[in-house]
Amino acid sequence: MESSFLIIALLLGLASSLHCVGMCGPIAFSIGLNPENKLDFTLRNFTYQFGRVTTYTILGSILGIIGYSVSFAGLQNPLSIGVGILMILIALLPKNLGAENLGMKPFARIMYQIKSGLGKFLRRKNYSSLYITGLLNGLLPCGAVYAALTGSMAMGGIWEGALFMTFFGLGTIPLMFASVLAGNVVSLQIRQKILKFLPYLMVLLGILFILRGLNLDIPYVSPALESLEINGENHSH
Repeated sequence: MESSFLIIALLLGLASSLHCVGMCGPIAFSIGLNPENKLDFTLRNFTYQFGRVTTYTILGSILGIIGYSVSFAGLQNPLSIGVGILMILIALLPKNLGAENLGMKPFARIMYQIKSGLGKFLRRKNYSSLYITGLLNGLLPCGAVYAALTGSMAMGGIWEGALFMTFFGLGTIPLMFASVLAGNVVSLQIRQKILKFLPYLMVLLGILFILRGLNLDIPYVSPALESLEINGENHSH
């Protein structure tokens, strides 16, 4: 897997975590961890955070299966181009397009059930409940997560898709971890300014996927088809 895509995935996670603090932050704040016991706080906080990363990784592997099937059929380059275009469209979509507005009421009902489950586990304080809270939190709708999942599909393999989403998840940890520690550590005004950068990052990732699919023989950005085939033969080793 090209390292440039992992770096972008990490940056996408870091930038999107500003959105996570606003949308999922109340969940993190309500965990009620006590920072006075530093070791216990750190372990419990990371238990919750890695629950989210686990969900992202699993979803990435599932999308990676689809990507692998398409690549196996010899359509990796068209897939990469299509994913790049889709990612750019996601970045440009109006932010007020929710699931119900898109005619996805069944999906909205599923999300309601997930949020209800979150409330039940939030009332418990043990490690397993914190981890499950993180798992469910990772399923909540988020445009940046959708963009990252789209990218994981274009990675062309199960492990590659999982690794892409793992890096995305790791990018979300620093700010979310700090938010549990100190509440809303970034003011709304600063978040809004930095969040304006997020669509540009999505567009950049989309462009990289398009270039990757165009097979321009540019190292790290658009490697030749032969290089992709060699990697495909060796990726299981």
